[in-house]
Amino acid sequence: MSEQYLIYGLEMSPYSVKVRSWFRYKQIDHVWVQRSMARMPDFQALAKLPLIPLVQCPEGEVLQDSTPIIETLEQRHPQPPMQPASPVLAFLSAMLEEYADEWLNKPMFHYRWSRPMDQDSAALRIAREQMPGQPDEALAPVVDFLRTRMVPRLAFVGSHAGTASLIEQSFHEVLALLETHLATRPYLFGGRPCLADFGLYGQLRELASDPTPGLVMRECVPAVMAWLARMEAPVAEGEFETEATLLPALRPLIEEQVGGYFLPWSQANEQALAQGQTEFSVTLAGRPFSQQVQKYHARSLAALRQKQAGLSLPEWVPVA
Repeated sequence: MSEQYLIYGLEMSPYSVKVRSWFRYKQIDHVWVQRSMARMPDFQALAKLPLIPLVQCPEGEVLQDSTPIIETLEQRHPQPPMQPASPVLAFLSAMLEEYADEWLNKPMFHYRWSRPMDQDSAALRIAREQMPGQPDEALAPVVDFLRTRMVPRLAFVGSHAGTASLIEQSFHEVLALLETHLATRPYLFGGRPCLADFGLYGQLRELASDPTPGLVMRECVPAVMAWLARMEAPVAEGEFETEATLLPALRPLIEEQVGGYFLPWSQANEQALAQGQTEFSVTLAGRPFSQQVQKYHARSLAALRQKQAGLSLPEWVPVA
């Protein structure tokens, strides 16, 4: 049995790098295990689901799913604290993390697999992770397989001809909001990272690594890019801000992105699932959006509601 935590993941997985960033912030001894083809038997022997990241604890316990991994291990390693002491701010951090995991994943996946240039880049980089040390020429069949496998999955996140411009609109809008917000603070909630930072970092790190969105980010949002660099190995530079300063600063991000896109989509998905539908449509930012029902997200929305229960929130915070 290892005396260290083992993190099975991939650099191309937003949820894997999200968990690794948390481990680095906590300065918890760990080993990053690249889930290559050579390590697949080890991973499969541990995994209940074929999903990364997977964390094997020193005593042998296995954890999967990035948010439960972080929340479970936060209880065992509470210092430095990951969430503000204010229950309101802690909830808003959790809400933004859920937004990142479930909505911001849409532009990440959309940009990665909707254009040939980005498809080629992503497929080659994944192939290099799966078969490290092999020359690119030898990876050509794997690259072709990955492209063929992943492009049809755009439908799973709701990316198609009718929604592409709305997904890209949301991406450009959140970049502008974050650029303003991060221009005056090192992390989203002040002087140290919180759960929201880890969630947004995972998706935006991947977007920054892909050709099309990466060019936009390098040219347009220097404060966001500096924050991404800090989140590779985050450290506390100060304390969390107070509600007095942070709530007004967070309001545009939460109202426009969480209230304008994420929660209306979440609630429409939940309603469609309850009615036994396989697809649904909803109006977001005044425009139609349609996709297949996502079963997992209904459970994570229910978990967000539990965190919201009993809190006295500002009137502008959308209700989950």
